[in-house]
Amino acid sequence: MRAMLPSALVNLPEQVRGLLDAHRANLRARTYETAAFNPPTVPHEVIQVITRDGTRLRTHAYGPTDRPVLVLVHGWTCSIEYWNPQINAFAGDYRVIAYDQRGHGESERGFSPLTMDLLADDLAAVLEATLRPGQRAVLVGHSLGGMTLQAWAGRYPDQVAKQASAVLLTNTAADRLIFETTVVPLFNRPLRLLQLKVPLPFLLGRFGLGAPMVFPPIAPVRWVVARQILTSSATGDLLDFNLNIIRSCPAVVRAAFGRLLAAMDVGQSARNLVVPTTVLAGAFDDMTPVAHSERIVEMLRETGSLARYAILPTGHMGNTEAYERFNEELRHVLDSVVRPRADIAG
Repeated sequence: MRAMLPSALVNLPEQVRGLLDAHRANLRARTYETAAFNPPTVPHEVIQVITRDGTRLRTHAYGPTDRPVLVLVHGWTCSIEYWNPQINAFAGDYRVIAYDQRGHGESERGFSPLTMDLLADDLAAVLEATLRPGQRAVLVGHSLGGMTLQAWAGRYPDQVAKQASAVLLTNTAADRLIFETTVVPLFNRPLRLLQLKVPLPFLLGRFGLGAPMVFPPIAPVRWVVARQILTSSATGDLLDFNLNIIRSCPAVVRAAFGRLLAAMDVGQSARNLVVPTTVLAGAFDDMTPVAHSERIVEMLRETGSLARYAILPTGHMGNTEAYERFNEELRHVLDSVVRPRADIAG
């Protein structure tokens, strides 16, 4: 039957995928009046990263090869370009590594069942491919990226002190994501579905996070993103940049990772972050409210590795909403690692 169809019809699905891929790439590459959001002008090196299960991850390295290393791990529905405000700020003085989580951006999805251990393995593959033997980096994780860092610490505890000099976790959680979220207020009420052991918030949350939603650039969608993901004051370039990054993620990928997030539980893995760790939360973050950060902070305090905890006046996208303040916090982390070494060398 396939042989009887015109070649144009046979190739139509591939043509459609090509058009969609080009559209998503365009969303990630757009420019803005706010220079911090624009694609980096510093040249980048493409690093070959193949994961344990054979999946290719798009990985870029910005900045001089002889500078201290900063590794950025993005969150759900994002990509390398989400970190533009940080790459633009730090790629001159640091070697900045950023990669697309599997299925996001231009990374392959692979065929392995999606788990936090799998994402931890992916991060391990990135670190192995980008760090020289004995080299350590400052690791930064936003949202799902912060969860990935915790999962990595739980799965590879012996590598934490060997490969990380410091960690920054922002707008993230360790567990109970649905039960704390205030994106939909009902999720945060102790309701239960009749006599079932499955709480109603979990059923509703899993359905919401796991739905293959699309985000057309229309007024109602812009309002929802501003009100529920950012803050109600988000407008202009800030809103456009974040919405374009979110829209660049395929709906099926968004749904698959949403189901992962619904059940995400990295337990006490933050206790394995034995290097100085900074935690940043958003005062108006409905996706990962402050309660999540406070639980991570408590674990780090008990471990003795908490370096700093701060609450920024942002929603969920803290490093873009308040990129200048976030970059100050990150620079403090970087300076705390680099300056002692410089003093010793001097």
